Amino acid sequence: MSRTEILGVPIDVLTQREALQEIASFFTREGKFHVATPNPEMLVEAKSNLKFREVLRKTSLNLADGIGVVWAAKRVARPSRPCDTGKMPVLQRITGIDTMTALCGSEARICPPERVFLLGAAPGIAEQAAAVLTQRNRQLKIVGTFAGSPKKEDEEAIVRRINDVSPTLLFVAYGAPSQDLWIARNLPKLKTVKVAMSVGGAFDFIVGKQKRAPQVLRSMGLEWLYRLMREPRRIKRIWNAVVVFPFLVLRERL
Repeated sequence: MSRTEILGVPIDVLTQREALQEIASFFTREGKFHVATPNPEMLVEAKSNLKFREVLRKTSLNLADGIGVVWAAKRVARPSRPCDTGKMPVLQRITGIDTMTALCGSEARICPPERVFLLGAAPGIAEQAAAVLTQRNRQLKIVGTFAGSPKKEDEEAIVRRINDVSPTLLFVAYGAPSQDLWIARNLPKLKTVKVAMSVGGAFDFIVGKQKRAPQVLRSMGLEWLYRLMREPRRIKRIWNAVVVFPFLVLRERL
């Protein structure tokens, strides 16, 4: 597996299929594994948030969740794990929601027999997402759901709740950077969890609370524009992703 580095954060160079295979392999290996899905906005945050950047540098897998990350890789990325040929493979966009739904789909044959816990989002959303996912795949074993919060004072109770139902796969939807900081602090305390993956707004998309951009816009890399039109309040986040991020990338290149 190859890695490249963007603004100080390693990104794994994989196809969607390879990413699923890598995650599946985690369940057969020793240790615990943290899967993150960095997008341009997260990489901008990590540039100034040193604690967040250190977490992303220590994750087991960083998937390129954003066409901007793919764009950046072509310009300034530095190989930190070159492949055997010495050449860097082409980086592909791998979204958190696509990876989560694939892992929970019957065709992936990964979650069954894995035991799944959904943590995060607004109250009631994780439960709705669980219902949608199990309707799609009757073999899926979702053993718990909880909104909770990423606050440190709530961690002990949440860890206890998760440990009580013994999941092996945990999806955390607290948004960045909270979700990855939460995983980094608490994964060692989760007795049976092998893989913890941060998935941002995936639960909202699964239940239809948020709508994904049409496929044609996604293929053109314009999903950010669709989100902005639907949610003008995201202007600051979009600015960081489509203006600040390219500026930082080009400055690093120079």
